[in-house]
Amino acid sequence: MEFTRPRGTRDFLFDEMRQRKKAESTLRNVFESYGYQEIKTPLFEELKLFTTKSGEEIVNQLYNFKDKSDRELTLRPEITAPVARLYLNELEKTSTKPIKLYYYGSCFRYERPQKGRFRQFWQFGCELIGAKSPQGEAEVIALCTDAINALGITTADVNLNHLGIIRGLFRHFEISAETQREIMVVIDKGDKDLLIESLSGDEPVIDNDELNQILLKLIDLVGDKSILSEVDELLEPYDEPKEALDEFKQLIELLESFNVNNYTLNLGVARGLDYYTGIVFEIYVPELGAQKQICGGGSYNLVKLFGGQEVESTGFALGFDRLMNAIEELTDAEDLPSHLDIYVAPISESVRPKAYEITQLLRHNGIKADVDLNGKKFKKLMNYADKIKVSKIAIIGENDLKEGKITIKDMVSGNQELVDIDDIIDYLKEE
Repeated sequence: MEFTRPRGTRDFLFDEMRQRKKAESTLRNVFESYGYQEIKTPLFEELKLFTTKSGEEIVNQLYNFKDKSDRELTLRPEITAPVARLYLNELEKTSTKPIKLYYYGSCFRYERPQKGRFRQFWQFGCELIGAKSPQGEAEVIALCTDAINALGITTADVNLNHLGIIRGLFRHFEISAETQREIMVVIDKGDKDLLIESLSGDEPVIDNDELNQILLKLIDLVGDKSILSEVDELLEPYDEPKEALDEFKQLIELLESFNVNNYTLNLGVARGLDYYTGIVFEIYVPELGAQKQICGGGSYNLVKLFGGQEVESTGFALGFDRLMNAIEELTDAEDLPSHLDIYVAPISESVRPKAYEITQLLRHNGIKADVDLNGKKFKKLMNYADKIKVSKIAIIGENDLKEGKITIKDMVSGNQELVDIDDIIDYLKEE
């Protein structure tokens, strides 16, 4: 009988896990430098938590099931909704705003696996709850760009939009909520040919040629802040989008105060979910090809949708797996040091008990140590130490022990030194 891992999942071996943990640690340091604190939510939630915000059609993408009490549950497909639920359950009435929290964890979606897309994947993200716009949004974008830069990813491009602009046009032309949802999903796909077909084909989604032409021109506007004059001209006849456009301009000015310069204004970024209400952004790394998006985020109002008081919220989620792909693509392969500080090598059976005692002493003093457990001969001990790239080896010999000493060999220089057992901790920490 052969057992294989489920489709769309992966096994991570030692070096890959060390690379991932290093990236995770880097991200934690950046997020916490901005005053964010970590939270955890369950791997599974009530199914209605996700169908409430996304509609029943999302069920096809979920790993949903009934438990033994016939409750409808699902593995989480993302973490924003669980955070909104956590806020309502635990923080709404007790915490001073703004609340800054971040998370790291795995999510699950039943979709076709391909390069950069898996059925189990990891997200590293944050939510800023109760901060005023647009300054809160500017700080969130600054955090995101700092986090990506800290990983050595230098080609990331932040694409910004304000959904209030398009939604203002929808209000002006009295477009139904259902039609709005349909067209936003098409825009979000980023397929201009599909959008043209949807708006100007034989059976257009929106039966209004004036609006259709505005939308086609609007979503084609991509560039630096000089394109704002074109947006102004395009929207001049319509009052409803102008407040959102003013907010967009304020955000752009604030980004400069937060030292964010690597951004592109992209009026085609839609983030097709209904709960996004204002600023939205996506971050692309061109070197990743078709799966170039490494981050998505924006301002939303899930809390109100779930029955809470309306509260301004902004957040984003980094696709951790694609971040790792980008690091591999854009940075030089790193020669990882050994996972150990020292390897303890007993060279005879009689010294093994003392070797184990010394190894435990090292471990209990914060030194990463391992010891031979298989009775290897001295030559094999040295070969193994060389293979795992450990920088130091503690050679435990019977004659040295009689004098209360052990030999420390530097595997890089080849130098050896006799060290008193009582001094070994200080010796290694000084080294």
